[in-house]
Formats: sequence, structure tokens, C-alpha cells
Amino acid sequence: MDERSLRERLVNAGVDLLEEVGAAELGLRAIAREAGVSHGAPRRHFPTHRALLAAVAARGFADLRTEFATHADPDPRTRVDHLARTYLRFAARRPEMFTLMFRHDLLEGSGENLRARTLPLYRDWIDLIAACDPDRPRETALELWANLHGIATLVANRSIELIAPGTDTETLVRTTVARHLDRN
Repeated sequence: MDERSLRERLVNAGVDLLEEVGAAELGLRAIAREAGVSHGAPRRHFPTHRALLAAVAARGFADLRTEFATHADPDPRTRVDHLARTYLRFAARRPEMFTLMFRHDLLEGSGENLRARTLPLYRDWIDLIAACDPDRPRETALELWANLHGIATLVANRSIELIAPGTDTETLVRTTVARHLDRN
């Protein structure tokens, strides 16, 4: 097996295990076992646990970007609605991945330049919001993303059902987008 395919196999095993055991239990030995390699094999590609977690998180960002790309409507407002709902669905469907992706305390110093993956996503978001709100795109983009991220975190942590049972999260997201984009 070449080194590139071993690295990919280890990341795949980490992605597969993440939702099952969570980031706190996602160790190098468990991933090696899942990938069918010796417990020392991950160290050739991932010198630290953080490095492996960051590679798994990078896959999450790539998957999210792929999901965002599935909707290319020419109307920017329609795209914002789609991206907001996609973000929420991603958090609901892959809560452990969603949580890991934003655990910068775990991923910092990992050697996996996650900023190179996250900043382009956020710049695209600002550009899209600018098409909807040309007067204050940066402010609106940050406010709306922060609000949507909060909702997605509540969904990923399954807290929304505790604090607001029966909430239709799709409607909540549409209402949130409207409040930010229809202020004028």
C-alpha cells in the first residue's frame, strides 16, 4: 500500500468512527484498528492526535463545500436560503463532525492549515450576502452566520428539543435569514 493511500485510509477510518464514538474518543489506536493497520502506522502521517483530528475536520469542510455547491440558483437570496438550510442539515446529520470542525481548541497547531479551507468558504458567504445587502455585507454576513451557527449548534447538540420542543428548524432558519436580509 502506498503512503498516500494509507493516509487516505486513516482519514476515512477517522471519519467513519467520528459519528460513532465522538472526537473525545477518536484515538489513533481506534483509527488504526478501524483502518486495519498497526497501531503505530498513523504516526507516519499524523505525528499528533490533533493532526489526525484536523485531517478528519478538513474532510468535513470539504464535504460541506461539496454540499453547498449542489445549489447554483442565479438568485442570491435563494442561494442564501439554500446554504443556510444545508448548513443546518449538515449539523443535524453529522453532529460530531460539525462539532469537531469548529473545535479550534482541539485543532490549533495541528499542522493542517484549516484556515485555508474555512476562510474561502466565509469569503464566498460574504460575497453572496453582498449581492443581497450591498450596504453592509460584512456585518450582515457575520451576524447571519453567527445566528445560523448558533441554531446549527443547538441542533447538533440536540439542545433545541430541550429548550423548544417541536421547533420546525427549517422555518426557524428561513425566518432568521429573512430577519437579516429583509431589514430595509
